[in-house]
Amino acid sequence: MVLGSSLLLALASHAAERRTAAPLPTMAPPRPADRILVIAPHPDDETLCCGGYLLRAVAAGATVGVVWVTAGDSFEIDAIVTERTLRPKGAGLEKLGVRRMAEAHAAADSLGVARRHQYLLGFPDRDIRALLQDASRTPLRSRYTGVSAVPYADALHPGSAYTGASLRRNLQDVIEQFAPTIVLAAAPQDRHPDHSASGALALALVRERAPRARVYYWIVHAGHKWPAPRGLHRELPMRPPANAGELAWEEQALSDVQVAGKLTALGKHRTQLRVMSRFLNAFVRSSELYAPAP
Repeated sequence: MVLGSSLLLALASHAAERRTAAPLPTMAPPRPADRILVIAPHPDDETLCCGGYLLRAVAAGATVGVVWVTAGDSFEIDAIVTERTLRPKGAGLEKLGVRRMAEAHAAADSLGVARRHQYLLGFPDRDIRALLQDASRTPLRSRYTGVSAVPYADALHPGSAYTGASLRRNLQDVIEQFAPTIVLAAAPQDRHPDHSASGALALALVRERAPRARVYYWIVHAGHKWPAPRGLHRELPMRPPANAGELAWEEQALSDVQVAGKLTALGKHRTQLRVMSRFLNAFVRSSELYAPAP
């Protein structure tokens, strides 16, 4: 097989990086007694950040769960492609949320997450930070779907008002029901406001409601140059992004079977892959990165 010049350059770059960069500590593998909860801001984050780890946990006999804070219903580019409309709003974006959640459930199924441990909260995509910063009791009206309460019938609490207090109660309910020993949440350095805000909320609630649980950060949005190279390079390890170098990153090595399983799960997110496949595929590597929350 003849390798393309871009891949050869990528392999050479990563080989040089691994020779010069200090090796990362190895993250402790999941144990049978663990109860591992991924807090995903959007459908697909559960696979990008943690798909390999979830597969490894299931193989070890651990219990795994995923909670989606939003249904990903504000991604207008997705709606333009899937709904074939140039001005997606309202019901069209809500329909996108239903489609993306069906894909997310299929991905979680393939990762071994039992349906009873798959939770949708359904709060407004792209507005999680604003919601949590607003102390008023007035529900926020989504700029995209036009609704001010959870519209999804299969959500944990359909009809919950779009307020910060309601979001806190919903996520608190999941944490109390699932009783995690390990929580995987977005790092403060993640540049998507839904990610950093949901990660901060997760840390606060876990310390309040499950103080013995360990919280590990992951990151998805770290700038347009990370992860590099883009595209599918399953033979390459994941390396920490420059904007989050202060975190104490640990590496979770993945077997070939786990890498293949993660790629299969990612393939369930067809809507997202139609518009950003090179970015999404770049997370399917021979390792995943996690950093213990300080």
